[in-house]
Amino acid sequence: MNNLLNLKNIFVNASLLGLLLISGANPALAADQAAFVYVAHKNDYGWSYSHDIGRLKAEKSLQGKFKTSYIENILDNADSERTFRRLAQQGNKVIFATTFGYMNAIEKVAKQFPNTIFMHANGYKTAKNVGVYDIRTYEGSYLQGVLAGYKTKSNILGVVAPFPIPEVIRDINAYTLGAQSVNPKIKTKVVWINTWFDPGKEREAALALISQNADILSQVTNSPAVVKAAQEKGKFGFGWNSDMSKFAPKGHLAASVLYWEKIYTPVLQQVHNKIWKSGSTWYGVKEGAIDIAGFGPMVSNNEKMKVLAVRDKIRNGQYIVFSGPLYKQDGTLLLGKGKHLSNTQLMSMNYFVKGVDAAYPK
Repeated sequence: MNNLLNLKNIFVNASLLGLLLISGANPALAADQAAFVYVAHKNDYGWSYSHDIGRLKAEKSLQGKFKTSYIENILDNADSERTFRRLAQQGNKVIFATTFGYMNAIEKVAKQFPNTIFMHANGYKTAKNVGVYDIRTYEGSYLQGVLAGYKTKSNILGVVAPFPIPEVIRDINAYTLGAQSVNPKIKTKVVWINTWFDPGKEREAALALISQNADILSQVTNSPAVVKAAQEKGKFGFGWNSDMSKFAPKGHLAASVLYWEKIYTPVLQQVHNKIWKSGSTWYGVKEGAIDIAGFGPMVSNNEKMKVLAVRDKIRNGQYIVFSGPLYKQDGTLLLGKGKHLSNTQLMSMNYFVKGVDAAYPK
């Protein structure tokens, strides 16, 4: 009789355990939760797209330790604050805020939820539960500039730009310097559109630059509209944040591609292991967080090899993009030979270098 009771108890307990496993109610086996907030659609094929690819790769590599979710099209206004608060209330252990404009909302909500970790892309304000991270996008811009310097016929480059924040200024300057490294005659024109993602405005800006004789276009905006407009007019352009060659196979020179999983995977692992600490992470070519890829058929093998040789020098620490001698737009010496700008100086960049043919926005 006792044996029958024992067998019955074993069967009941096993059944309950099975239900717990199916429902995910076992705390020891439940995945941690992480949320990502995007300023545009996750399929913008630019900034938000690259973050979402990084999210998926990080989740896969962590093999069930984290379950991630995302919210898209959240503008950097009062709506973002409500979004971060709701995600914290839902029990997410870490929330990734993927655009600069979220900074004030993060600062406020993080104080209300001290047990939630917030990671802010492009930001500079940290706290005990707030870290910042970024990719050195200017290194990709510099490599694009090197290729643009080889391919231009007019010696005029164009950039479609969103807002005059340090990140964007760095990219414009680096693009110009990269081109000038192989073609000192280069001038760069800029059109500002005051938004990160608006294919219509991006196209209009691209056409405006082409009308000013720019024959190689770059961008710090997030749709393929710029490179598509370049191809339409018989010019060349670059993919930004991801390979955009499928949108303009005859106009796409190459792309600056971001690999956010290089940051997301270790951060999520640290949170899972309860060893995460606030700080600043800024990865670049050296860490494999950015590369130039998707070279088009109009790029010769010799041109490609020259660009990749510069990429390898940056990767190996043999070359630093913002190195002296470096001159400001008005020709005054900014940096002497053999010197280079510090991270602090890069993060506060608010000037154009010599060769940028554009007024600095007020």
